Amino acid sequence: MAQHNELGKKGEQLAVDFLLKNSYEIIERNYRFDKAEVDIMAKKGDVLAIVEVKTRSTADFGDPQDFVKPKQIQRLVKAVDEYVTVNDLDVEVRFDIIAIVKEKGSYNIEHLENAFYHF
Repeated sequence: MAQHNELGKKGEQLAVDFLLKNSYEIIERNYRFDKAEVDIMAKKGDVLAIVEVKTRSTADFGDPQDFVKPKQIQRLVKAVDEYVTVNDLDVEVRFDIIAIVKEKGSYNIEHLENAFYHF
């Protein structure tokens, strides 16, 4: 497997561990609908946090969160809308990004709540 795939999997597991430590309940991982993949759906209270995980081995090319593109956001919104409808959920939906940068053998994790809005 390519090294960036390994880094992505590691980042996703770090994000799950981070969310669990912060009292979130993991509902889904790698949920797919149409052309979208939702990395993590996590619930805390009556909020369903849709979490896009961005992991980078360096911040030299910009912050990980800068790599979430508008088309990807549209797909995520569509997938989550479908998920909430099919499962008849009565929750507030929030879109978060967990940005992870590997630094000197450790990982810097930043949780950006309400990272983007949908209309």
